[in-house]
Amino acid sequence: MNLATPGRPRDGFDRGLLAPMLLGAILNPVNSSIIAVSLIPIGRAFGAPPSDTAWLVSALYLATAVGQPVAGRLIDLHGPRRAYLVATALTGIAGVVGALAPNLGVLIAARVLLGFGTCAGYPAAMSLIRSEAKRTGRDSPAGVLTVLAVATQTIAVIGPPLGGVLIGLGGWRTTLALNIPLAAAGILLGLLRLPKPPPARVGARRLLGGLDLPGMALFTATLLSLLLFLMDPRTGRLYLPALAAVAAAGFVVRELRASDPFIDVRVLGGNLPLITTYTRAVLAYVVSYSVLYGYTQWLQEGRDLSPTHAGLLQLPMFATGIVVSAVTGRHEAVRGKLLVGAAAQIAGCALLLGSGSGSPIWLLAATTLLFGVPQGLTSLALQNSVYRQAPPEHIGSSAGLLRTSGYLGAILASSAAAGFFPERADTPGLHHLAWFMLAICVLFLAVTVADRSLRHVGRPSPGD
Repeated sequence: MNLATPGRPRDGFDRGLLAPMLLGAILNPVNSSIIAVSLIPIGRAFGAPPSDTAWLVSALYLATAVGQPVAGRLIDLHGPRRAYLVATALTGIAGVVGALAPNLGVLIAARVLLGFGTCAGYPAAMSLIRSEAKRTGRDSPAGVLTVLAVATQTIAVIGPPLGGVLIGLGGWRTTLALNIPLAAAGILLGLLRLPKPPPARVGARRLLGGLDLPGMALFTATLLSLLLFLMDPRTGRLYLPALAAVAAAGFVVRELRASDPFIDVRVLGGNLPLITTYTRAVLAYVVSYSVLYGYTQWLQEGRDLSPTHAGLLQLPMFATGIVVSAVTGRHEAVRGKLLVGAAAQIAGCALLLGSGSGSPIWLLAATTLLFGVPQGLTSLALQNSVYRQAPPEHIGSSAGLLRTSGYLGAILASSAAAGFFPERADTPGLHHLAWFMLAICVLFLAVTVADRSLRHVGRPSPGD
């Protein structure tokens, strides 16, 4: 993909790309984190229990889990500019719909639209990093990848306390309206700074003709059926995983026969390290989002804190994540980061098991601080793993699949929180959630220890 543009530096990364890259990439994290302190106020406004408001979390991730690899494939084929601009515009529309939502159903629909709108930013950023490395001949993305990781964690730091402040000033609707100015800024930066694709890429016929629409439809059916079951697993809904299995089989057959497949299953099937990275991402994000959603709800109902104070107690986690990412970011080796992150997650679960309605504030802050260590180490390690393990020509869709894996983990976490907090986020429910998280942490550690390929990811070859 040739993105050469007059006026761009020849030898170094074009820093003019950073602003639209980072703004696009943070749209999803800000909406993920800010909703954590909004769930209880929204539930009270509409008379809905946590099991119902959990759909506000799941709806966004369901839409984004489907949309991420689709957006990534469009970016692989046609460059990042058009997908970025269209998706960012959808984000602004979702902000308007959400801010005016008259009931929970419309608000959930707005979160679905928001999920589709925020799905292009991250694969667009990864595509731009790869294309800049190719253009400059310098395959040294560690610094830029670190900036990307730190930026998403920084906005996650700001999200909960900002949400608490906005709720205090204008109610929960302001947390949705925030997307309107963010989207406007993203569109402006995208128009001004994102490189235009070559003329051969422009045109509706070529845009539609390059897509594997049957493959995308089967992939969507597989993921949608599976995630709908995971959000409400009951015996009466066992038809959903069966439908997912049938759609998955059809997807594999289609992709093996397609001349230009949506996801090259031959390459993916032969890339066990990349598949293992996606599995590890699901496990890691189950734990981190259980803290973000389950623990935050318990702080408000089980510990009787205000949304503002519950949001402020998330600061130690995200602030620690930023510091850890910044300190370790230029060291691309990932195995040690994953092992230390797993140990910190296990220790954090132990603190959750000892928490109760009378726990002092310092203990609550220490708990979130401890979970900040894996927040900083694991997300960066997973991002670097995909960058090194994915084929360069599929970096957009591969990055999208990484986010899809993370969203699957988020949906599992949301479903777990809804299951353990059916009516109220009380302390027994928190302890049950902590035991569930601990089991996931142990599995994450086992998968990491058994993965020998990690010894070579990010390390220089003997000839370098």
